[in-house]
Amino acid sequence: MMRSRQQQSGFTLLEVLLAFVIFALSFATVLEIVGGSVRSTVRARDYSEAALTAQSIMELVGTEIPLAPGGYQGETDDGFRWTVDVFDFEPMDDDPRIMEVAQGEGTLLFWVDLHLEWGDGLRSRHAQFTTLRAVMEAAIQ
Repeated sequence: MMRSRQQQSGFTLLEVLLAFVIFALSFATVLEIVGGSVRSTVRARDYSEAALTAQSIMELVGTEIPLAPGGYQGETDDGFRWTVDVFDFEPMDDDPRIMEVAQGEGTLLFWVDLHLEWGDGLRSRHAQFTTLRAVMEAAIQ
């Protein structure tokens, strides 16, 4: 007994191919989103690690790194290359709190700039940190 074309059930080859193309495009989009998410997570982790490294290096200023005008550089065991520049304080605005400390007798203020670099070639990254350090003049002498 022969079935007529109208009674047959199932999918045609064209329908299967179309469904496969739609699935492939959807899957490629999902993979792109996941890839971007992973890249963002790695970048955030790198910058968080850089911030922690910067905090550690800034804590060395005044102990292992002299708190005196000049430039200093080094490299951490983690592969971060750093440069610290210390400058005499020059006020940028008239903030009364800073001016009060700056004019305090026996207090010296220094700008401390830290530049961090990590990675190589196209994956090279960098971050800049700046702080103001105060020290009693008697502690330097």
